[in-house]
Amino acid sequence: MPIDLHTHSTASDGSLRPSELVRLGAAVGLESLALTDHDTLEGIDEAKRTADEVGIELIPGVELSLDWDRGGMHLLVLWLEPGPGPLQDRLSELQDARNGRNARMVERLTELGVGITLEEVEAESGGGSVGRPHFAAVMVRHGHVPDIRAAFDLYLASGRPAYVPRARLSPEEAIDLARRSGGVPILAHAHTLGLDNRAEVEAMLQRLTAAGLIGIECHYGSYGPDERAGYVRMAARFGLLPSGGSDFHGTYKAEVSLGTGSVGLHVPSGILEDLRAARP
Repeated sequence: MPIDLHTHSTASDGSLRPSELVRLGAAVGLESLALTDHDTLEGIDEAKRTADEVGIELIPGVELSLDWDRGGMHLLVLWLEPGPGPLQDRLSELQDARNGRNARMVERLTELGVGITLEEVEAESGGGSVGRPHFAAVMVRHGHVPDIRAAFDLYLASGRPAYVPRARLSPEEAIDLARRSGGVPILAHAHTLGLDNRAEVEAMLQRLTAAGLIGIECHYGSYGPDERAGYVRMAARFGLLPSGGSDFHGTYKAEVSLGTGSVGLHVPSGILEDLRAARP
């Protein structure tokens, strides 16, 4: 049966509540589902309760945005349980920084003539961690932009006028915190790193593997068969375990379906046991 180890809910920047996400996972035939919201574990308890009801395995996790100046480096941490712990405690600090960032983004949008309020954005998030897709949805509703993609292209993407950088962990710090907290650190969607050639990719993987990286996302929602196979070979070369997931966000990424991504993704359940065995 298929699995999906990269998903988002209203606890960060997805459109479905954690319980709705889990029910959808069961409906589409998933055996296991990882909830990996951005910088927060707030949706895990709700997701677990629903998973017990519908008979699907819920793997608690998080997605971290790391300090990387070439592009976007994201780290999935699987089997990270809510509660006290080295990474869990650091997430609370990151959430405080995110709240300040959201207020500054509203200020910038106001200066640009885009009249939305922080209260509207927080309401759009459904009480979860606010992310840029929530800003975009409010902007669409007010008619400032035609769709969510335009909101990012014109205002919210990195380098655009309303973008505000957020506090980030270094790759080494994030991997160390993940492992000391009982989690399995996995490099997500490596194509976003902004690296120019194979030598740079190999140097980066050597750096992260030396820091304790366990896996790399080989089966990603937008990768075709050849790209997936290439990442599987790369994982084997560096002694990393393959992982995979859709990066589902609901209506905020409407082209991405849970479990199957945008190009007929199928993440084999067999990879899960190797990742599970790598837990500290």
